Order: sequence, then C-alpha cells, then structure tokens
Amino acid sequence: MTGEFELVVLQDANEVAAAVAEQLGRAARAGGHIALTGGTTPELAYTEAAEREPDWSKTEIWWSDERCVPPDDDLSNYALAKRTLLDRLERGPRAVHRIKGELGREQAAADYERELDETVFDLELLGLGRDGHVASLFPNAPTLRERRRVLPAEAGLEPFVDRVTLSIPALNSARAIVFAVTGTDKAEASLRAFGARPGPETPASLVRSRDGATTAILDRAAAAKLHA
Repeated sequence: MTGEFELVVLQDANEVAAAVAEQLGRAARAGGHIALTGGTTPELAYTEAAEREPDWSKTEIWWSDERCVPPDDDLSNYALAKRTLLDRLERGPRAVHRIKGELGREQAAADYERELDETVFDLELLGLGRDGHVASLFPNAPTLRERRRVLPAEAGLEPFVDRVTLSIPALNSARAIVFAVTGTDKAEASLRAFGARPGPETPASLVRSRDGATTAILDRAAAAKLHA
C-alpha cells in the first residue's frame, strides 16, 4: 500500500529548484527530520532554500546516501549540503546526522543504522540517476531485496567509490518524498520511474511513501517521454 503520487512538470531546472526550495523551506518552518541528497538540481535548491528560510533550528538533517569519502571531499553529499545550505543559514539545524563514509562502507552503514534507529523523515528529497537508480540503490542490485534500513553498497555508475545507502523500506517510510529531476538525459529514466510498471530494473520506481505523499518535480526536458 502506498500513499498519494503527484507528478509536477515545470519549465526548466531553475523552476524545479525553486519549487524544491519552497518544499524545503516549508519543512524547515514546520520542524522535524529532513533527509537530503546530492546532485546538481538539489544544489540549486539548497542555495535558494537558505535564502528563503534562514532558520532551520527546529530540524534534524539526515542523508539518504553517501559516498565513502572524507566529509570535505568534492564527492561528498554532506560537503555539498554544507557548502550550499548549512553554512548559509542564520540558525542551523538542532542536529546534523552525517553518514561517516570515511570509515568504510561496512562500519559507516552500521554506525548510521544505529543512529537512525526508527527515525521517520518528515521530508525526504531524492534525485534520479540516468540508469533509474535512487540514493545508491542501482538496477537489479542485491541491495534492493534487503530489509535493513541502512546498507553498504557498491557504485553502479561513476564515480566508482563505495557507498552507504538507505534501503527501499527505509526510503518508503518517509512521510513525504520529493523527487527533483531535470535534463534530457533523465527522460528515459523518468518514464520508467514515474510512468511504467515498477520493477528492480528501475529502483526509483519502487520508492513511494508508504503512508504519505510522493511528488516528482520534473522540468519539461526530463518529462518529455512521459508526455509523448
């Protein structure tokens, strides 16, 4: 059983980023647990969200996945969010729960699972890979069948570094899920994720809020095949 699903198509990446920033700002004002992700479109959204809502003191911040690199590495999802969002806030989150990827995927996953425990995200922001992956869950990977909340994972696309990722059940436990997807190179994956039968060949198609709302915010380029 899943909750509501809504597809929103906007003109371009800037409009998608603005819409995501509005969602983030609203969540920050309401307070609670917010899960962030990496990627170009979220990067734009984080910068704008910090301007729209500079007080995140009622939130706790988490991540849906991380690469096993130091926290100041250019490949780090934490580093991206720190630079574009967290460092720009007037009042930061009451807690920041970083996945410590530098410990290696097994240790980092075990530590993060203990820290996460039974936390439920009030808002979970996700992207979509060109191959249909979500977080660090790649097509037809064994991790798609795991029930644990946090998993060590291997990369299915560049950069080929080890990962730590939330599992499908953990992702689907969020009260609200927002996908942010832009670009013509995501059109085929968007069709499979949001307009076709769900299956392990497209992990993002398996991610829907179990009890809340899932919203996919796409630009026209990414949505092109959905409207063909």
